[in-house]
Amino acid sequence: MTQRIFTDDRCLEHRVPFGYPESHQRLEAMLDGLTTGWAVVRGGEHDGVERAIAAVHDGRYVESFRRAVERRDGLLGSSDNPLSQGTWIAARAAAETTLRAVDWVLDTPGGEAFVAVRPPGHHAERSMAMGFCYFNNVAIAAEYLVRQHGMERVAVFDFDVHHGNGTQHIFESRPDVLYVSVHQWPFYPGTGSADEIGRGAGKGATLNIPLPGGRGDDEYRDVLSQRVLPAITAFSPQALLVSAGFDAWRADPLGGMRVTEVGFGEWGGMLRRLADSCCDGRLVSLLEGGYDLAALPVLVGSFLRGESGSGP
Repeated sequence: MTQRIFTDDRCLEHRVPFGYPESHQRLEAMLDGLTTGWAVVRGGEHDGVERAIAAVHDGRYVESFRRAVERRDGLLGSSDNPLSQGTWIAARAAAETTLRAVDWVLDTPGGEAFVAVRPPGHHAERSMAMGFCYFNNVAIAAEYLVRQHGMERVAVFDFDVHHGNGTQHIFESRPDVLYVSVHQWPFYPGTGSADEIGRGAGKGATLNIPLPGGRGDDEYRDVLSQRVLPAITAFSPQALLVSAGFDAWRADPLGGMRVTEVGFGEWGGMLRRLADSCCDGRLVSLLEGGYDLAALPVLVGSFLRGESGSGP
């Protein structure tokens, strides 16, 4: 098994006002804490990024985002989505980095990638920025696997403490992308109840597992082993994408769960074994939330060691 962290310094160019939890310091802290023991791939463009973004996001929204940055607007829609001169560059670089990681995994037998980018993506809707998210990176990756690589089944597992409303809504009417989310409930953004199971042809291809606040390693372990892994196994995906939010950490300032470093390591191991068993090891994890700057590199490191089989 070969493991790589993919990142891009352009993702640091999105700057936010003081007090916003999703800042460039998140990525800096994480990468600074993972300077040894990990192979990091930095930078690089992807010539399919515009086509991949357009396959997921409405063209009018993409253009309004670009123009808002050019006009130096302060916000994109709501106060959750601050803009700076570098926001467009950073969001586009996050999508590019995601695509490069996907290509590498497909070209590298036994390859597993962690995409360390920001802004995060799973709240971004087809036509709306939301919750610190501008482009939905994991949705872009899933659609890219279907359209450009001909995959018939792609699974997305989201363990961010907040429900990934954007990812669910983008794919909820389709049977070819399975969306599984374990998240705190009730909580932001207010979506993700257990009765949201998809629509039309996609009915049954959405699985939400809402958990009350205060749950920790034991409860998450049971949910993953008894519900998440069997659902993904039954779907038999050709690739597994993970929205990896680390805000279920017991001391995260925006979360309300009690997951420990050991728990994140266990999840990494479980997902690695799942990918090995159902999709020839094709596994790409993308950074979403996680707002404890001191803990974030520790938690990501534990998750990656779990994926590599070396323990939390």
